[in-house]
Order: sequence, then C-alpha cells, then structure tokens
Amino acid sequence: MRRNSAPNNGTAGVGEVVTPNGDPPTTTGKGGALRSAVAEEQAFLDLATARRDRLAEHLRTELSSGAVDALERARQRMLRQQYDELRQAREGLVFGRLDGLDGTVRHIGRLGLRDDAEDSEPLLLDWRAPAARPFYTATAIDPQGQARRRHIRTEGSTVVGVDDEPLDGTTTADLVGEGALLAALDQRRTGRMSTAISTLQREQDDIIRAEASGPLIVQGGPGTGKTVVALHRVAYLLFTHRTMADQAVLVLGPSPRFLEYIAQVLPALGETAVVSATCDTLLAGVTVGREESRLVAEIKGRALWQPALENYVTSLLPRPRELKVRWEGEFHVIAAATVAQAFASAVQGRPYHRARTAFAEQLHHLLADAVVEHREALLDEMEEGFEDILARVDRSIEHEHHPGRTSTGSEVDGLFSDDEIEHLRTRIAEDATIARFVEAWWPTLDAGTLLRDFLTDRALLARFAPHLSAEEITAVAAEPAAWASSDVPLLDALADLLGEVDAPQPQGEFVADRARRQRGWVYGHVVVDEAQELSEMQWRMVLRRCPSRSITAVGDIDQAEAAHRHTSWAQAVRAVFGDRWTAAELTICYRTPREVMDLTGPVLRKAGSHNPPPRAVRSSGITPWELTITPAELPGTAAEAVRQLRRRWQGGTVGVIAPAHRVAELGAVLSEVPVLAASQSKGLEWDATLLVDPQGIAAEPRGWNGLYVALTRCTQELGQLMIAP
Repeated sequence: MRRNSAPNNGTAGVGEVVTPNGDPPTTTGKGGALRSAVAEEQAFLDLATARRDRLAEHLRTELSSGAVDALERARQRMLRQQYDELRQAREGLVFGRLDGLDGTVRHIGRLGLRDDAEDSEPLLLDWRAPAARPFYTATAIDPQGQARRRHIRTEGSTVVGVDDEPLDGTTTADLVGEGALLAALDQRRTGRMSTAISTLQREQDDIIRAEASGPLIVQGGPGTGKTVVALHRVAYLLFTHRTMADQAVLVLGPSPRFLEYIAQVLPALGETAVVSATCDTLLAGVTVGREESRLVAEIKGRALWQPALENYVTSLLPRPRELKVRWEGEFHVIAAATVAQAFASAVQGRPYHRARTAFAEQLHHLLADAVVEHREALLDEMEEGFEDILARVDRSIEHEHHPGRTSTGSEVDGLFSDDEIEHLRTRIAEDATIARFVEAWWPTLDAGTLLRDFLTDRALLARFAPHLSAEEITAVAAEPAAWASSDVPLLDALADLLGEVDAPQPQGEFVADRARRQRGWVYGHVVVDEAQELSEMQWRMVLRRCPSRSITAVGDIDQAEAAHRHTSWAQAVRAVFGDRWTAAELTICYRTPREVMDLTGPVLRKAGSHNPPPRAVRSSGITPWELTITPAELPGTAAEAVRQLRRRWQGGTVGVIAPAHRVAELGAVLSEVPVLAASQSKGLEWDATLLVDPQGIAAEPRGWNGLYVALTRCTQELGQLMIAP
C-alpha cells in the first residue's frame, strides 16, 4: 500500500529498528523500537490477511455454482487458480516493506492485493511486480529512490521479527537483508525446499527477471541458489507473461528424488501450469529398465544420432512409382509422375506418419478423379442415340416422381456433379480396402521396434552413422533389449521423426495435465536444473519441446559427472544453440559454510576446473572432522556417526554420501537416513553430511567432480570417514 511517511535518515543497521516516521521510539532502547515495529507490521499483516480471506470467500462462493458451457468452465478454471493462489498464501503473505525517499511506504508480499476499491493503490505488492524490484536490488550506493528496506519475519499469522536496512549510506552490507538471510540459512533443513522470495539477492533477482527470448545459461557453484533462482524465475515469467501459462512451463530435474525435494516451491508461489520431469521420464510410456556403461552412454549421447536417425527414417519412405488401385471391381492407374508430385508435396516439412496422411488425402482425390474420368470415358463411347433414349427415359421417370425438379448428374447426362464427386471422395476415404492399400505401400512404424532394429544392426549403423568406429558400433549393437537412459533421447528423436499416427486429443482439465500426456506439446518455457549433465541428444529433447528457445538452464560445469566429455558450457550447448545463448553467473555461496568451502580448492584443481569456487558468506563455526577406519569397522562406525549427527541436528536432516559400490552395504545399516552416491545427491542439502570413503568417490569416473558435489551438500557440519588401505 502506498502511504506517506517522513524519510528515515537514521543510522539503524541490519537488525535494528526505527519508527516509520523517523521520530524517536516511544519506548526507550532498541527493544522498545523493535516491539513498536513488530506491532506496526502485525497491524498491517492483520489487514492484509483479512483482505485475502474476503477475496478467498468471494471466490469460493463463485466456484460453488456449476458451469453450464465451455466459456463458463474456462472462467471457473481461472477462478480456481486465483482461489488456490490465495489459499496457498498463508505463510509469508507479507515479508517486506520499502520506505521511499519521497515518504511512500509499500509492503511486499507473496501475491498482490488491493483494497476493496479496485482503483486504489495496491494494498500489497506482488514480489514479481516491477515496483517491488528495489526490495531486491536497491543498495546504499544505488538506493533507487528508497530510504529503507525492512524484512518482516512471520510464523503463520504472527509477526515475530523485523530487520531494517537503511539505504542512505549510513551502513553498508554485502548482502540484501543480511540478518533475514542468515537467519533463514541457519534454520534446520526439512527435506523439502521452501520459497526464498523474502531473501533473494541482487544477482539472483537479475537472473530471475532476465528476458526470456532465448537460451539463458546460468553457471553457479554449490550453494549459490541455482535451483531457487530457476524456480522463482518460473513464477516470475508466468506472472509477467500471462500467455506462457496457456502453454505451461517444463521443469527438468536430475532425479525423481530432486523433483520431490522441490515439489512444494511452485505451488507455494501459486503456480500450477508446470510439468516436472527428468530426461528419463519425459517420454510417456517409456521406462528405463537397466544401467549402461559410461562408454555406451557417451556414444549414444552424441549429436551425430540426430542426422543418422533422420536419414534412416527417410530411407524407410516408399519410393514413388505407378500405383494400380482397385475400386468397385475395376483397377485404376495413377501415373508415376503424378504419384511423385503428390509424394513430394506430402513429405515437405512433415514427419513420416503425417506425410502419409497428407499423401492418402491426395490419393483419395486422384483416385476419385480417375474413377470419374474412366466412367465418363465409357459413357462417351456409347452411341449418341442410345444416350438420348436413356436421357429421355431418365427425365420422364424423374418428372413422374419429382415434379418440378430439374436433375443433373452422371445418371442424366453422363457428367458427374460436384456433389457426386465429393461423395465419391468421401466413400474412397472411408473405404477399408483403400486404407489397407495405403498401409501396405506406406506402412505404420513403431518407434520402439524401429530403434531396436536400428541399434542392433551393424550394417545399418555403419551406413547411417559413419562417424562411429567399428569398436563403437560393436559396443552399441551388443546392448541388451531393455531401454537404458541414453536410449530415451533416441526414442524421442525417432518418435518426433515418425510423428503421431492419429492427431492427439487434448485430455485433462488443466494445461499441465494436457501437456504431460502429449509428447509433442510445445511449452512456453523450459527450465533445466543440473544442466551440465545433459548430453547433446538430451539437449535436443529440450529444444524439441520449446522451439522458441525460451530456455533457462542452471548448473555447475565443475559438478559434471555424466559420461559426455564437455568441460565448458560452450562445448555443452554448441551442438544445439551454437553461439546464440546468453551466459549468467552466480558467484556467492549462501548454503555451504566457509569452513567446508575452504576444502574445495584442491578438489576443483584435480577436477581440471579453471573456475574459482563461489565465495562463501557465512560460517557455521564447526570445523569439518574426519576419522580413519578399516573396512571392517565401517558399518558400526557409520551407524554411530549418524546417530550422533542426528542427535546434534535434531529437527533437521542428515545425509550420507558414499562411493556407488558402498551404497547398498551402508543403506542396510542406515535405514533412517538417505544413503546416496555422489551423482544422486545433486541439488540436495542437509544440515549435516557424513561423507564415507572420499578417496573411493574420487576414484570413480569423473570422481573429483563427484567429490566436489559430495563435499558441498551440508549447511552446517561435515564429517568424513576415511578408509585405511
């Protein structure tokens, strides 16, 4: 709400409070000022909550009446979305305030609210609105017209604290809302990511509000808030570009566990037009049934498979030739040149099955024309007198049964009327014999069967993928029948080249449900998390679903563990985007404490990185510890270490990371906590991490990258169990 007050030119620092009008607090000391500020913000929160509840009740009443037509159903969907957004906005409805140099006061919240008078100033600014941006970007050097920023901390409907930050240059801080941010970072982890709209930092906000007209690749080390930025960017884009919600947004994560971890963020921000998936689950009906070697995964991830599959599908198209088609006991010939012309028109820019449909439609017309031409030619051969007799008889009969009606058509004058020709075409199009003829000449193909045949045929691989060596062809052809992760992008590419046999019918009331069920759905925007892990063919999957290239990809190239060979973002995306992408960087580590980040420098160097680690801004005060044990001592020692960590971090979370070959053994004795390989822990965080056998992790393929991931999962305490030789 825009209110007037005198600008604050006091010297209050982070965590300190002055009264909004600049007058001395009525109660002596900082404690009195804090109580006064909390009371003021409590009054505003009560006002905003009451307004939200009135709006929610009004919408609930509107939704209680049934929809009678499609227009009303669309309106009900819109109202339901608004109602759900209001219902979700219970926690953190109000979290900030800006006091302008001109005396205006604006409160910032999870969503926007107006007073009962619709033409009034907003009661509460949506955090995504342009007017709210100074809350995240104003500094003492660049106050953007603001005198003070206040962070308001709430629990449910109660204000529990405020943190004031003068923007007049009297105090300086590296971070926006440092007190509120550090308080949030010190909270116990819950196993689920929460929203961060009250503590976003300037470099994060810049990325969230960046243009969405092309690929944006965000490099960020551990703890820099990559995932937070990506998800809040989705909420911002859906708020700013309303039409994007009609197409939905796709969020691709590295694992189902990761998607479960972030599942509550976007609903809490009021966004439902979102589909979440992994690259393995993106293709409906396909299940990954086996692991595969890194060698084969790397081979199948290369960009060369796209042209190989394109050429393979092209080779399966029928060759234009003269067609002899039977209709009602007579054969009709479609000349080779005519077939070639219709074929060329049908395949232009269409996938295999859609091209067949287009050709079949042309064939129906060509056959109808041939039938008409043939029958009219037969009639022309009859004697003229006999035709006259038939015509007179027909006219007499027609006159007798239909007085006053003038008839035309093949039965009268031997020439087909337009209606008769159209009726003939319809009969031909609906005829099962004609459909079988088309199917025999241009058969329906199944992507799964086709891909299995292709990948197991050395001759086909050598012909259509000539860049593969003989050894690589042998490795690919020897793979088992069950699908592996690297097969999914190949299946997707092949399914796209074949196209749907029948046009998909929209299913589901909400756009996300319809998008989830259709392989060929085009999204308004795509977000890719842990994007450094994608192969070139997986990037093709992404681009296929968003040809507009409105894509945000976040990741850390130094955490890459996948089988591909790229070590820079330019290498990772060149095959898909070329040089047409924008780079951004997150440089500050908020999550991982300084004590742990100090361990990562040597690991990064051994991983071959040329990037400095992100700058940690907080200290946990806990020195990382390690214990050397024998293999026989591992189960008991790990169990005792986890017991102590859980006791120290009661109410929080503990995670265990180990080499892949030790996960099953440790999981059997540590059932109360997650036990993961380094690659499975990407994007996750715990209060405390127990890192088992770091030497073993480093010995795995791209192991130093994996160890870098494992070291940086904790927010407070890191313990390591070293295995003695």
